[in-house]
Amino acid sequence: MLTGSLPQGAYGAPTTDQEAQVAARVAELEKRLGDPNSDDNDVSYAQLLKADEAGEMSAAGESILDDVVLNADFVPRENGGRLDRIDTLVRVMRQVFRRDVALGLGYGVTSFMAGVNVWTSGSAEQKQRLARIMLDGGKVSVAYHELAHGNDFVRNEFEARPAPGGGYLLNGEKQVINNADRAAAWVLFSRTSAAPGARSHSVVLAERAGLDADTYSVLPRYGAAGVRGCHLSGLHFEDTPVPADALVGDTGQGVELALRAFQITRSAVPGMALGAADTSLRTVVSFALGRELYRKSVMDIPHARATLSGAFLDLLIGDSLSLAATRAVHLLPEETSVYAAATKYLVPKMLTETMHDLSIVLGARFYVREGEFGIFQKHIRDLPVLSLGHAGSAACQATIIPQLARLARRSWFNADPAPGSLFRLREDLPGIPFDRLTLASGRDSLSASLVASVDELPSSSPVERAVHSVALKMMDELRQLQEASLALAPENRTALASPGTFALADRYAVLLAAASVIGVWQQARGGDDPFLADPGWLAAVLHRLARRLGQQPPDLPASVDAGVHEEVLRRYRERRSFDLYATPLAG
Repeated sequence: MLTGSLPQGAYGAPTTDQEAQVAARVAELEKRLGDPNSDDNDVSYAQLLKADEAGEMSAAGESILDDVVLNADFVPRENGGRLDRIDTLVRVMRQVFRRDVALGLGYGVTSFMAGVNVWTSGSAEQKQRLARIMLDGGKVSVAYHELAHGNDFVRNEFEARPAPGGGYLLNGEKQVINNADRAAAWVLFSRTSAAPGARSHSVVLAERAGLDADTYSVLPRYGAAGVRGCHLSGLHFEDTPVPADALVGDTGQGVELALRAFQITRSAVPGMALGAADTSLRTVVSFALGRELYRKSVMDIPHARATLSGAFLDLLIGDSLSLAATRAVHLLPEETSVYAAATKYLVPKMLTETMHDLSIVLGARFYVREGEFGIFQKHIRDLPVLSLGHAGSAACQATIIPQLARLARRSWFNADPAPGSLFRLREDLPGIPFDRLTLASGRDSLSASLVASVDELPSSSPVERAVHSVALKMMDELRQLQEASLALAPENRTALASPGTFALADRYAVLLAAASVIGVWQQARGGDDPFLADPGWLAAVLHRLARRLGQQPPDLPASVDAGVHEEVLRRYRERRSFDLYATPLAG
């Protein structure tokens, strides 16, 4: 049980200055984690690598997260925790992922993903019980899938059958569950009807303390290539009784509940993962500055410089899309389904590609699992796990595809643009409207912002004209996407669509990313950050996204590449993060 770290009443008090609180929280966590390159730090990269080689979670890391009561960040403020904004939770967790993806997942993100189901649809009593478990330092696991059925979880066979005297009997197995062996409670996606279809499953909150230990067992731990410190195992139940009040929401509501919870977790987790890519970029910048090749530093080689600048731009793209998606949970909850799926699809995909590009610059040292560059090898093994997680890339595209025709018909080129607050990094937000999240929407304000920007973007300088030109081509791309979506045959409007339809979902996600970065720049103009206020980074990002769509935009002015490169060096030397926030770092 955690003790003493929570000031009396602090986490139930209303927020008066949300940004000041999250900035202080990030700084506190960064200070406690300390310089990752210091030999005296128990959670240095060297120590984290030792734990990883042993297949263990960092005990020192978990102790620090216990001390700062990280679990409170996963519990809504009204239930005694700190959670009132998804975008600020991402910023806090990014500091943990910057050190160790396994620590981020294994300590708390799994608990967050489990808890969202209860915060979304649980009873008041369930919320209070789960909050108490988490605030007392307990972990919670979530089990949606089964290996035999993958992401097609409506075919799952794990059962929660009505018991003769009331309640339910749990039967079957769940595999590859993070923290199954040490969780105080499990959120279990369970079949409650033998009938086929979406109404045959429900969600059960099973608390370990109330279960008959003779009727269930924890399965052996899996070995893993990445996140080796995570406790991945499974659960086996044989007529394990749980009370009637273990049911979360209504009977048969499991699919709906899961899909609503996904809107929050899909929006949030990719933004957290940016921390690991940030560290990886910092590691390769250090290598490029300190190594010579052909009598020059690696940084002086044009291809290496371009790769590092490109990685920085990818982080800005991912953070912009993540920002829009997480703030949309609060501001546009009825539209969040498609934004969340696009974020969970595109950001991990881009980060994986970025890591590959960085590994080429690092060369043979990329294979080394210890020493100065060993953390890169760990991150490149750990990050792909996030592309799978509780909903893989294909599952996210399958969420987007059925909505394309509806959006093309009802929204694109018709909807009002998103409010400017969707793109403001530090502006306060209302609470999380769990009850307003919907499974599908006929509106897309984010794409409308892209269309509106064509008339709003300045075009007086060469850089601004380059931005305007690419934005215009992006709008044309949206028009082509609209035509293709309207022409989709009925069989291509489902998860069983053709590969060409999945490609449409990919293009759509890229356009949402373009709309996000334009929105961020528009709101940053005249702000305190001269880099974000300048159109140069926007031109570079849109140029990169246009090439991703297969376009061939004209070369940018040389000043654009120079400005991006200078910002990479400045943030490296000043120990600031490579995301939108340029957060001060311990190392």
